[in-house]
Amino acid sequence: MKYLIYISILSLALVSCNSSNQNQTSNSNEPSVIGSGTLDNGKKIQIVAGDTNNEQVWIDYIKAHNERDLDKIAEINAVDWEGYTADGSVVKGSDSHIEILDNWFKTANPKWEIKWMIANAAENEDGVVVQWLTTGNDYTDTDENGNEIFEHNVHDIQFVDGKIKRINVYSRVKAQESAEFSY
Repeated sequence: MKYLIYISILSLALVSCNSSNQNQTSNSNEPSVIGSGTLDNGKKIQIVAGDTNNEQVWIDYIKAHNERDLDKIAEINAVDWEGYTADGSVVKGSDSHIEILDNWFKTANPKWEIKWMIANAAENEDGVVVQWLTTGNDYTDTDENGNEIFEHNVHDIQFVDGKIKRINVYSRVKAQESAEFSY
């Protein structure tokens, strides 16, 4: 019985030491590399885990869009906001963005639902670490004939000082198994 207690204490101590070492490794100050990329100038960069606080900014932003709160959207936008849509359209400037949204909201009822978010960061051409949030969102609306519109959107959002500076939108229509497959 005495030996069983000693073995149990020794086993517990060994497991505790091993767990402590694992925690020290995972609590390193080095950012976690989650991928890689290539800048326009050909330089290879590491993509690292980003600031997850930006997730709440995006949640607030989508809520403001769904509630048609243009003041809140403008508050979250950087003054030099840029938007790049899936169809190739580009909008520059927060004021232009708000004007477009105001007109759109008068004639349509778009809604977004956030499905997932990944905070990431990488160095730009100048060596400055830029914060991004890549998100998956379901978009619904109704067209002029009353037909439902459904798309899966990926938004790649650049943050500067807690504000949204740039949004790149990528889109895929709702899956249809009966549709002919093509690239």
